[in-house]
Amino acid sequence: MKVPVLFPKIFDYPFTYTSDISEPLRSGDFVRAPFGSSEITGVIWPREQKTEKKFKIRKISKKINVKNLNPSMIKFITWFSKYNLVPLGMTLKMCLLNKEAVEKNFSKEFEKFKVKKRKSKFLLNIAQEKSLKFMRSIGNNYNVTVLEGVTGSGKTLVYFERIKDIIEKGFQALILLPEIALTNQFSSRFQDFFGVEPAIWHSGTTKKNKTIIWKGITEGKIKIVIGARSSLFLPFNNLGIIIVDEEHDVSYKQDEGVSYNARDMAITRASLENIPINLVTSIPSIETYNNIINKKYYITKIDKRYQEASLPNIEIINLHSEVLKKESWISKKTISKVNQYLNKGDQILFFLNRRGYAPFVVCKKCGYKFQCPNCDVNLNFHKKLNKLLCHYCGHKSLLSGLCKDNKKCDFLFCGPGVERIFAELKTIYPNKKIEIFSSDTLRKNKLANILLKKVEKNKIDILIGTQLLSKGFHFPKLNCIVVVDSDFSSHGYDLRSAEKNIQLYHQLSGRAGREGNASAIYFQTYTPDDEILLNISKNNPHAFLKKELSLRQEKKLPPFYRLVSLIISGKNELLVMKFATNIKSNLPQMNEVNILGPVLAPITKLRKKYRCRILIRCPKNLFIQKYLSQSLNKIKIASGIKLEVDVDPINFS
Repeated sequence: MKVPVLFPKIFDYPFTYTSDISEPLRSGDFVRAPFGSSEITGVIWPREQKTEKKFKIRKISKKINVKNLNPSMIKFITWFSKYNLVPLGMTLKMCLLNKEAVEKNFSKEFEKFKVKKRKSKFLLNIAQEKSLKFMRSIGNNYNVTVLEGVTGSGKTLVYFERIKDIIEKGFQALILLPEIALTNQFSSRFQDFFGVEPAIWHSGTTKKNKTIIWKGITEGKIKIVIGARSSLFLPFNNLGIIIVDEEHDVSYKQDEGVSYNARDMAITRASLENIPINLVTSIPSIETYNNIINKKYYITKIDKRYQEASLPNIEIINLHSEVLKKESWISKKTISKVNQYLNKGDQILFFLNRRGYAPFVVCKKCGYKFQCPNCDVNLNFHKKLNKLLCHYCGHKSLLSGLCKDNKKCDFLFCGPGVERIFAELKTIYPNKKIEIFSSDTLRKNKLANILLKKVEKNKIDILIGTQLLSKGFHFPKLNCIVVVDSDFSSHGYDLRSAEKNIQLYHQLSGRAGREGNASAIYFQTYTPDDEILLNISKNNPHAFLKKELSLRQEKKLPPFYRLVSLIISGKNELLVMKFATNIKSNLPQMNEVNILGPVLAPITKLRKKYRCRILIRCPKNLFIQKYLSQSLNKIKIASGIKLEVDVDPINFS
């Protein structure tokens, strides 16, 4: 009997084997089979690859004693592969653990994740109850329901109750979060509600814990998983609901390696599993907002904060009216506002979305600008490390240099980063406890836990943070936020910059005043009349979304049109452009399909490779991937050239 087996390799089809093992083999079963000179794990696939070639058919070695992939998971792998133009085998690889299936038994280890029935100690208010009742009324079959609520309105409690409904019926639940840093504080809220430790899945989870979780969900022993993007590919035995928290967050888009949008893929997975999915947000993404308007998604709203806490007062500080001292980035007016809150014992957050000390360094004498040798970007100076650092490839170098006259450079540090704001605040407030919160600190698990606990216990007076702090954190005593540099100028290549800014600053303002105290957010800016800033100050994001949607329709942009980006890279710039031109000539010529480029990417060189881009635009109702895959499969990739496909790109750099 011929048996098709798909392997977690870079092939877009299964390989044909025979089997003489006594156990029956079904689609989705895990097996071991010889491949090349070794023996590897594969999955019995439902369709055989037809070929004219004659070859010796090898035998499957054994069936692995693991719960098989269910039909909906196989459909999801197949659909994901076709939609994102990713080989089938590479998609399967994302569902396994180090290309393997886990056979070991972990009965004792599963105990700590066992959710027991217990009476909830949390009481929902009227608005929360109304939203929960609405979500229950739609039922447990496939539907997309948006839970929209102002920041601090208690959306998490609502969907926790919804999850409780589902798992009490014997199903499993997946909660997707946009950032690893969120999982620490989130898991303690989870523990308070469910009374057990959550199963957490992300790149920082240890191999041992991943092994336990993978096995536990395949057997249905682990009921709830909290995870980053990659958790979407876990082979759940009996998935009953998916929650996408902060659905608008661009972190759900993966750009490295296999490109995909986890939010969109989660919606597809829910549809194939025929289960509900909840998109949770304070301001919906443009795509979600459009689907709400077109009645494709249900929506339920919580308009007021939990326990009637008021939203922070928003004030714009015009820096043209302020005289800043040399090497200073914080105005006197800002300091006097901050002092009022510090005197009350409140915490302050200074927000600046730039890591390090200074975004770039130049020599005053010779004008030399310190740039990354591998990428077309400036090197950021990190004072704590006393090094120049590339935020793209990780290149590090010491800050040293000689001018043309062989004398030492006279360094000019241009612009502020969080470390520079830290230094200024330490001078202003020498006796205050001040800490920096950025990916440099919060992605280190132990340090992140220590810092977050210090904030919660009011042992830190002033926080200095990047956009990581705008997401989902609950700091009871934080009542004043200062946006150090409200610069809304966007890069011309980012069509979503306005949307991102509205969402970022709306989320950020939601960190203040969550316990009901008077709170404020101050925007320091040289552009007080900026339209985006005025939109934020009016606190009417839907007016912006409506206008932005109209603009996107007029310009033939997502969500009305689909974009597919082809990124061609290599060490030789001329060869890259030549190959890109060749690709363009082989792409399908169709009505209403625009092929733009090739052009050099805004960041032309990245990790020692030159990059150029081709952008394909087509109507949303055309599944362009079908025609693209046919064309791209015929193209022979030249030596030293890499071709990446990004469907629904968010980053155009």
